[in-house]
Amino acid sequence: MLTSRQFDFMGTRKIWFGASLAMIAVSLISLAVIGLNLGIDFTGGMLLDLDFEQPVTPGSVRAALQPFGLGGAMVQMAGEDPRSVLLRTPPIDEPTRVRMFAGLREDLGEFRTVSVDAVSPIIGRELLDASLLALAVAAIGMIAYIALRFEWRFGITGVLALLHDVAIVLGVSSLLRLDVSAPFVAAVLTVVGYSINATIVVYDRVRENLKDRRKEGLPGVVNRSIQQSLTRCLNTSGTTLAALGAIYLFGGATTQDFALALIIGIAVGTYSSIFLSASLWCSWRERDERIRQARRPEKAAVARPR
Repeated sequence: MLTSRQFDFMGTRKIWFGASLAMIAVSLISLAVIGLNLGIDFTGGMLLDLDFEQPVTPGSVRAALQPFGLGGAMVQMAGEDPRSVLLRTPPIDEPTRVRMFAGLREDLGEFRTVSVDAVSPIIGRELLDASLLALAVAAIGMIAYIALRFEWRFGITGVLALLHDVAIVLGVSSLLRLDVSAPFVAAVLTVVGYSINATIVVYDRVRENLKDRRKEGLPGVVNRSIQQSLTRCLNTSGTTLAALGAIYLFGGATTQDFALALIIGIAVGTYSSIFLSASLWCSWRERDERIRQARRPEKAAVARPR
């Protein structure tokens, strides 16, 4: 029985199912139409850290790169210093880079090359394959672990919630044009681990409460379980988001996309752990129980002698 202060998670589950489907649809459309902003870790290219003697702007740097066919290169200011620039370009050979540096010096003045990093497209492909393999192995391992510790429905619905989280993180990253690089992959894998941990907390309460279920329906058990674990989930996520917010605001340009991907993922993971994973399990378990109850009269009729 819900009190006046308790929220009926199961009674409103169709709303959350609809919201999740809408977010996934928007994410898939964005991925299909806009695509991901793949960084040089995946596409190959060069990352240059330049320190100019006088202030510059991203627009002026792009204009100086235009004669070399690099007007579409990504230009970021490193922090609040108007003289420090991070430049991401497609693969360029040494003669082109020498001419590009000469053109930058002519248009924007002298600068110091802090670092130059080159990434081969082959390495990027290997990184992508390794990332997908890591996600697949993690999903299989989590299904097996949760199925052994709880039941197989928990494992399947938990991984479905994780795929929901990953899809939305990728979709929002596509919309915001976040730089998808090796740190971004690390952020997605971190979100997977963080989200399943919060889901396990809820599942553990559901399992314990099922032992003294008595005549209480499944929705009541799940509602009670979410209420009991809600404070822990929100406190853990809240403190983590506060730390990530500080990194995003004060960590500089090189960590902003990484921090923002984690912020999005942990927020979505918290949502799915509270509103989605246990609701999916409850709906699936209720359906199986209805089917089992419907079959009992049929079995009794067959077994009854004529």
